[in-house]
Amino acid sequence: MMSDLQKKIVEEMNVQPVIDPKNEVRRTIDFMKEYMNKHSFLKTMVLGLSGGQDSTLLGKLAQMAMEELRSETGDDAYAFIAVRLPYGEQADEQDAMDAIDWIKPDKVLRVDIKPAADAIEESVGANDFKLSDFNKGNIKARQRMVVQYAIAGDANGVVLGTDHPAEAVTGFFTKYGDGGTDLNPLFRLNKEQGKQLLRELGAPNHLVQKVPTADLESDKPGLADEEALGVTYDEIDQYLIGEEVSSEAAETIEKWYLQTMHKRHLPITLFDDFWK
Repeated sequence: MMSDLQKKIVEEMNVQPVIDPKNEVRRTIDFMKEYMNKHSFLKTMVLGLSGGQDSTLLGKLAQMAMEELRSETGDDAYAFIAVRLPYGEQADEQDAMDAIDWIKPDKVLRVDIKPAADAIEESVGANDFKLSDFNKGNIKARQRMVVQYAIAGDANGVVLGTDHPAEAVTGFFTKYGDGGTDLNPLFRLNKEQGKQLLRELGAPNHLVQKVPTADLESDKPGLADEEALGVTYDEIDQYLIGEEVSSEAAETIEKWYLQTMHKRHLPITLFDDFWK
């Protein structure tokens, strides 16, 4: 039996127990096209592409959406811009290249965020204040978003985000980093459902099965999400559709949810009851 907190979370995250992958592919593409049509000044979609499951899926769907818009409107200005944003050399660079080969984006840009992130660390350090490696990981994530908005600003673009309920419920994103986007088309799909869409689209199996990692901490390169969270995505997925999980898993998920509520809320004012 679900607790009151689990019921609240399930309702908030909007994950359906069973999906039709083909319908969800169509639904996601139509959602992005509708947004572009409603905001006629927008001509591009911008997304940071890491080679992970989420950006690979969203990148493919965004490319499909833009191809349809070009065909339907006759406007060749519509384009999907995939942005590679490594910090120096990325250990799993080949996966990112494989994702690009599969997606076939209209345009691919590569921006190394290392100089900018290191410059921030150095400038703060000049004030005799040392940044932790964890904190610098957040700086990397925010720097990636700075770049994407810089590109979108001159390309009449909308910045896409890969946030989905399995990350949202645990707050496993950087506030004003990968959490600061315009459009989150995957929100409603848990981790396994994202894989279902990738399989429906014919993605390379090694990208579908790739171990999720934020890869932000230099001291812990390639740290798996599940290790960082202390709970598996399977357990999170089950929790999000109202199924029973172990008490340890439920406590961990709920702890992350409560601790990271501020990440899922707009800046707080005196008129909000969020903090009371």
